[in-house]
Amino acid sequence: MKIMGRQVTIILKIQDGEQQMNYSRKTRGGGFSLLELVIVVVIIGVISAIAIPRMTRGASNAGATALRANLAVLRNAIEIYRAEHQGAFPSAESFKQQLTMYTKADGTNWNVAPDTDTDRIYGPYIRAVPMLPVGARKSQVGVAAADGALIGWIYDEVTGVITSNTTSQEVDINGVRYDSY
Repeated sequence: MKIMGRQVTIILKIQDGEQQMNYSRKTRGGGFSLLELVIVVVIIGVISAIAIPRMTRGASNAGATALRANLAVLRNAIEIYRAEHQGAFPSAESFKQQLTMYTKADGTNWNVAPDTDTDRIYGPYIRAVPMLPVGARKSQVGVAAADGALIGWIYDEVTGVITSNTTSQEVDINGVRYDSY
């Protein structure tokens, strides 16, 4: 009889009304050979040598990718605001309110709810100002025209240009300054 590809012999004898059973196994012992284990370890080592550098490259560049995405969101919101407000950019001091709440066409009278009676129908353009994902001021959400302690973004209300509040020494893995994105 073959069980799972292995030869097994079962002999059943009946003597004097008693049953006897002899069981003999002609199979290889269970488990893995040393050669099989070495091959598996080598394969795992090769996969690790390929995968680990790729994962660390991705993790080290994640902050730069997040910065680019956050800047794209902010720049898009600024452009939509400008299109709906007769070409005017949000002001630096009211940036958060003007982009996260409803406003009138002149950018005033912001509130969380629209009001058609007062023409407060424009916006919101973003849910919240995103955090700065890189640099010494990482996690800051403040927006201002100049550097400050809680400022994550530098915004020029005349040109509508917004950049990260990072120093010239803070660069991505390619040596590109974050504030030049």
